[in-house]
Amino acid sequence: MQASLEQLSQIIVFAGLETADKVSLQPYTQVQRHRQGEIILHEGDALPAKLYAVVSGAIQITKTAMKGKETILRTLAAGEIFAAPALLGNGISPATVTAEFDCETLTVERDALLKAIGQNPEIALRMLMVFNSRIQQLHETVHGLVSERAIVRLARLIQYFAAESGTELSPQGECLKVKLSYYRMARSSGITYEECVRLIKSLKSVISYHRGGTIIILDTERLHAVASGDID
Repeated sequence: MQASLEQLSQIIVFAGLETADKVSLQPYTQVQRHRQGEIILHEGDALPAKLYAVVSGAIQITKTAMKGKETILRTLAAGEIFAAPALLGNGISPATVTAEFDCETLTVERDALLKAIGQNPEIALRMLMVFNSRIQQLHETVHGLVSERAIVRLARLIQYFAAESGTELSPQGECLKVKLSYYRMARSSGITYEECVRLIKSLKSVISYHRGGTIIILDTERLHAVASGDID
């Protein structure tokens, strides 16, 4: 299915693009629907030369280590681009991409994208900004896994999702809009499931964990102090 102008407008690298430019891209686009839990790309897949983006819903990017341990690298929502090697690298998917919820993905053929960039270099600049931000995030993650205590990594993970996905005020405090199960937090911060449960319980004066992955931040300042390594 070809992308609509509205769907193209939702992709962050195409924001502000003139209608005529989006119309010229349309014939080279394709939108696909994916059910929750469906694997969109396998790690190691050969990728067609296209730009990949999330139109609706959300996807999860995971990496599997040699010993079989799977780690969540990031979650991307509508408007985000992914699978950069399809455009800029060796054309091999470096990670597994799974539909976190029912979602739609959009692709744009590389040659058509390059033509659009030639007419509007702002597209390339926005792509570079996205990739630079992810490189910085990856650097911080690797640094944390090597040098930071598990409780610090866990607190930073909760802060990240609070900022990335937003929060809603509740009688108890700030409730994260995204659900974070013990399993997901453990895989994202490089710790075991059991250690994650223990650490969350040790933070009961800072955050409140509810069944299904609902997290409420009870004390924002204290969470910041834990994430900074100032207190246990």
